[in-house]
Amino acid sequence: MPRKLILDVDTGTDDAVAIMLAALHPELELVGCTTVNGNVPVEHCTDNTLRVLDHIGRGDIPVFEGLARPLVRPDFPLPRRERDLSGRYHPDTLPVPPTALRKQATGAVEFLIETYRTATEEIALVPVAPLSNIAAALALDPRFVQRVPEVVIMGGAHALGNVTPSAEFNIWADPEAAAMVFAAGFAKITLVPLDATHRALITREHCTELDALGTPAAQAAAAFIGHRIVAHDEHQKQAVPHSTPVHDALAAGSLVAPSLITTRRLHVAVETAGVLTVGRTVIDTHFRGRHAPNCDVAFDADAAGFAALLMRAFAAKA
Repeated sequence: MPRKLILDVDTGTDDAVAIMLAALHPELELVGCTTVNGNVPVEHCTDNTLRVLDHIGRGDIPVFEGLARPLVRPDFPLPRRERDLSGRYHPDTLPVPPTALRKQATGAVEFLIETYRTATEEIALVPVAPLSNIAAALALDPRFVQRVPEVVIMGGAHALGNVTPSAEFNIWADPEAAAMVFAAGFAKITLVPLDATHRALITREHCTELDALGTPAAQAAAAFIGHRIVAHDEHQKQAVPHSTPVHDALAAGSLVAPSLITTRRLHVAVETAGVLTVGRTVIDTHFRGRHAPNCDVAFDADAAGFAALLMRAFAAKA
C-alpha cells in the first residue's frame, strides 16, 4: 500500500521536483500540497504548485494556500528571497505552462488540522519550506502534535548555512515557527539538512538522462535542476563538477527509500535571538546539552540511489 503524505511547499525548483516525485512514485500517495511564504510570495508558490501538478497530469491533487508571512517577523524573508545564488533577481513563476487549476477554498492550516483530526490511516507530514503553517496548526489545535505520526523536514544545517554563515533558508525564514515545531514533541521527526542534501548531488549528465526519458515530469525536472546547476556553477561550486543538491526531493524520497539517508538520533533546537546566528539549527552532536534527542538527523546520503530514484519515478507518465 502506498505511503500517504502531505507536502508543505514554497514552490521553487527543488520543491517542484519533490512534488513531481511524490505525485508520481507508485509507492507514494500525495494527499495534498499546502503552500507557504518562502522562496517567493505565497500566491506564487500556490500558482507554481498548481502549474507543476497540471503539467504532469496530476491536477486531481488539491492545493491549499497557507500563511503569507512568518509568524513573528514582518521583514523575513523579504530581503533575500527574490535573489538567486548569483545575486540577480529571478522570476516568481516557474517555466511551465499556465494552468486553469485553482487552489482550494479551505486554507492550508485548516486543511492540516482537519485532515489529521479525521485521518483513519497514517499520513506523513513533509514540510520542505518555512515551518509557518505547521507552527500555526500546533497553536490552533493542541492535539495536532499527537495526531501526526511522522514529520520529515527539509531544512537546517550543521556544518554549512546557505542564507547566512549559520542558517539554512527554510529555518531562517521563520525561526520562531521552526523553534515551535522542534520543541512540540512530535512522535517522529526526521531532519534532512544541507549536510545530507549536499551529499546527494545531481549532475548535468543526470539532467541529460532525465531529458531523454521524454516524459513531462522528466523533462521538467531536467530543466529545473539544470537551472540550479548553472547557479551553483557560478557562485557555489559543489564537490562534483556541474552538479547541484535538490534538497526537497531528497526529503520526499527518503519516505519511500529510507536508506537514501544516514541519520543520527540527536537533539535539535533553533536559535531565535542571536544577532549572527538567528535561524541556526543547534544540533547537539556531542550531547553537551541536557535535552533528550528529538530528531533523526541526516548527515549523509546515497547520491547514486537518489539519482536512480528520480529516473524511475519520472520514466512513466501519470
